[in-house]
Amino acid sequence: MNYTIRTCGWEDIDILTGIIRASFRDVADRFSLTPENCPRHPSNCIAERVQGDMERGVTYYVLDDGDEALGCVAFEQANIEEFYLERLAVLPERRRCGLGRVLVEHVLAQARCVGNDCRVGIGIIAAQAELKEWYRRIGFAEGETKEFVHLPFLVTFLSYRIKGNISDGV
Repeated sequence: MNYTIRTCGWEDIDILTGIIRASFRDVADRFSLTPENCPRHPSNCIAERVQGDMERGVTYYVLDDGDEALGCVAFEQANIEEFYLERLAVLPERRRCGLGRVLVEHVLAQARCVGNDCRVGIGIIAAQAELKEWYRRIGFAEGETKEFVHLPFLVTFLSYRIKGNISDGV
């Protein structure tokens, strides 16, 4: 499959919002997440949220096949040693083709370009055992699980350690 990953700009906000909403809809259905009980869940993504992310320095990337956008991911640098992988989204009909992994590897490469001794972290719904395992296979290590009063689920944090040119989940 031929595809490209490109950095998004303001003109891509509607595309990103659509991909994120569509990609997280099944998660919202599975965990009964609604705009009322979890307004900031990606399935309820709105253009203003993506715009706000961009304004505070979050970089979005979109993966496309030349005809349509198939997925996206956000990358945020918290400091010189810590980065966040956010809103990894692949359209449901395009899943299980390795596109999510390609997007994750792109973010890891971006972090590697900035820092030689750093971590890339992500938070996921703790009950998503299959997603945890997917991240473990890439090299992420499971960290703590926390409860947040504003969320109707527990969050598990995972991280990927980049040390020099060597990467390992820690």
